[in-house]
Amino acid sequence: MTETAKKKSEQKKTEKEKSTKKKWYEWLWIWAIVYFTLGFFNILFAWLGMIDFLVPLGFAIFGGTKGFCNRYCGRGQLFMKLGSSCRCSRNKPTPKWMYSKWFRYGFLVFFLAMFGNMVFQTYLVAAGSRSLREAIKLFWTFRIPWGWTYTAGTVPDWIAQYSFGFYSMMLTSLLLGLIVMVLYKPRTWCTFCPMGTMTQGICKIRNSRSKDA
Repeated sequence: MTETAKKKSEQKKTEKEKSTKKKWYEWLWIWAIVYFTLGFFNILFAWLGMIDFLVPLGFAIFGGTKGFCNRYCGRGQLFMKLGSSCRCSRNKPTPKWMYSKWFRYGFLVFFLAMFGNMVFQTYLVAAGSRSLREAIKLFWTFRIPWGWTYTAGTVPDWIAQYSFGFYSMMLTSLLLGLIVMVLYKPRTWCTFCPMGTMTQGICKIRNSRSKDA
C-alpha cells in the first residue's frame, strides 16, 4: 500500500470514528427520564420543567431558529430512543390531520388555555381564595392523589400548587407523546407539540421582519 493510500485509509477511519461518536446533546433523553422520576418523588422538582419552556422560546426569539426542538429536546430524543432503538413504535405514517395547520394551532390554543387556567388556580391559592390541592390531573380530566410527593409547609402553597399543575401538564403531554409514538412514527408528538408550533410561529414572524428590514 502506497503512502497516499495509507493516508486516505487513516482519514476515512478518523471520519468514521467522528461520525459514530455521540455528541453530548444526544444523551439529553436521560434528562427527560430524570425529570419525571424526580417529580414522582418530590413535586417541587416540577419547576425544572420550565427549562423546557424557556430555552426553546429563547432559541426562537433571539436566534430565530428551532434549534432546541431539532437538537436539544430530551423528550423528542426519548421518543426516538423508545420508538426506533427499542422498537416500541409501529412506525406507521403520521395522519395528515395531525400535522395540519388547523390542528396544530388549535391544539396550541387549547394548551395555552389550560396553561392559563393552571396559572389562575395558582393565583387563587396565593390569594388565599382556594386551598392547595395535592393531586395530579391527567389529560386535564382525571384527578390522581399525589400527596406523598410533598410535605405541607415546605414552601408557600402557591409554589406547590404550580408544581402540581405544571407536572400534570408535563406528564399528560408525555403520555400523549408515548401513545402516538406507539401508534405511528416515534416522533409523531413533535408534529403538533405546542412548544414546537409556538416557536415555529415566532421564528416566522422574526425572520419575516428581518427580511423586511
